Amino acid sequence: MKSIILSLSLIILFSCQNNAQVNSKQQEVINATPVEVPMQNGKAKAYFASGCFWCVEAIYEHVKGVDEVISGYSGGHTKNPTYEASNTGSTGHAEAVEVIYDPKIVSFSTLVDVYFGSQNVTQVNGQGNDRGSQYRSIIFYQNDEQKKIITEKKEALAKKLNEKIAAEVYPFQKFWIAEDYHQNYERLHPNDGYIRNVSVPRLNRFKAKFPELIKE
Repeated sequence: MKSIILSLSLIILFSCQNNAQVNSKQQEVINATPVEVPMQNGKAKAYFASGCFWCVEAIYEHVKGVDEVISGYSGGHTKNPTYEASNTGSTGHAEAVEVIYDPKIVSFSTLVDVYFGSQNVTQVNGQGNDRGSQYRSIIFYQNDEQKKIITEKKEALAKKLNEKIAAEVYPFQKFWIAEDYHQNYERLHPNDGYIRNVSVPRLNRFKAKFPELIKE
């Protein structure tokens, strides 16, 4: 019996130490200095997470001024995350998108409006039935100006709804591109059950809410 108790105690101790190390690494991500991504050919990049990246990719691809959207992972403390690892919640990463846009056509501020206006802003760790830290909402800033825009909009929304907004605000560090089969998933798999029942309805709700932002 004593040996069993000792073994259990060691397992608990190891688990606590491991969790403490993970939390410490994640806190370093949250407190890090943001990395600013330079513009290329007049195009800027922005990074968002709000549930399944298939859904978020499709939404931003329909916004005027957005050239391309790439699905991936961001916000965590591990290198080279995979879909399988991310789904365990142990990497710290969330499913995210990289939005490549023309700031002469659409501003970062408008992209933030799209972000808050295309999700359930009060749901913690997920969207709809997609639940877990890998589906949590994170909005990334690259400089103080972007942080100010995000913070002011988040605070205004919280005041308007009189509810706490679930989105976390992180300094951008690095974006890891997801596996090839995740890219353009909605467009390439229109008959997929998830796409038809979750992604397309979410996209249509967004279109109805922001008709002036939709590409013709």
